[in-house]
Amino acid sequence: MADHVLEVTDATFAEQVLQSELPVLVDFTADWCPPCRMIAPVLDAVAVEEAHRIKVVSVNVDFNPETQTAYGVLSMPTLIVFKGGEPVKSMVGARAKAKLLRELAEVV
Repeated sequence: MADHVLEVTDATFAEQVLQSELPVLVDFTADWCPPCRMIAPVLDAVAVEEAHRIKVVSVNVDFNPETQTAYGVLSMPTLIVFKGGEPVKSMVGARAKAKLLRELAEVV
């Protein structure tokens, strides 16, 4: 788990994500997923560098099936940006930091 990415569960999702003042980038991840491990350091860097603009959290789908099902997440990693409690952008698969920052710039 990345040092600056908060782990969120089914129980804490509403408080940490839906009620957040800042937009939230949610990483739907799994321990068995190699691309998830590849993107973890990218998400950690974004969490540090963009902390003033966006909160970065992760949801382990193996332990939090309610949240995964609620947002129709089928592939890992899936990244969903929430703003004002609503999903505003969804991205599937690992990506380079520069590409992720460009995609986030559209919604943050």
